[in-house]
Amino acid sequence: MKAETEVRDMKINEVEALVGITRKNIRFYESEGLLSPRRNSENGYRDYGEAEVQTLLQIKLLRKLGVSLEEIRKMQGGVHTVGDGMRRHLVTLERDRENLEQAIRLCAGLTERQERLHDLDAGSILKEMEAMEQSGATFQNKQKRDVRIRYVAPVTITVLMVLAMGALMGLMLWVIASGVEELPGILVLAVIALVPLVLIAGVVLALVQRIREIGKGEIDDAKYY
Repeated sequence: MKAETEVRDMKINEVEALVGITRKNIRFYESEGLLSPRRNSENGYRDYGEAEVQTLLQIKLLRKLGVSLEEIRKMQGGVHTVGDGMRRHLVTLERDRENLEQAIRLCAGLTERQERLHDLDAGSILKEMEAMEQSGATFQNKQKRDVRIRYVAPVTITVLMVLAMGALMGLMLWVIASGVEELPGILVLAVIALVPLVLIAGVVLALVQRIREIGKGEIDDAKYY
């Protein structure tokens, strides 16, 4: 067991190695309010101590057992005891087991089918599954349903880029039509140079936004911890 002094005032990379939880999952738990490390007043960095390490170990244990984040939040807040939370979780596990057993039976029946996939009557099987679902069964859906698109920032950036490109084209046409000598050369060059800078800034912002969206994949990774 590590001494207490070894788990005080650690940075996130040290906690990552000690607890075995990825950095992005630690950040995810912080964003969900399950972890609140203190800020270092000198540099503004997060400092993690023994309390944060223990909290992460507790979260890791419960997530490995499949406990939901909301249930963990209630246990942390004292709304539910560990026993209360696990009793509620057992109900969920029992329901999942029943659903899994029905899926196993259905899949076992399909193992007897000798036809190729393009000859399979999927419609009749889906109707059978729908009837089972009406009776309370739940089947896994592997379609991509967990991608949450953030529309506002990408659409705004796209509109700004289109407007900027239109302004650039209009400016170039106006300069060609009127002649550069009618305006101070430096001013024209500055304006022409400004528009591409705006486009570059828009592209960079779009890239940052995309990276952030990719980073949100931690919400999926977190189910393993």
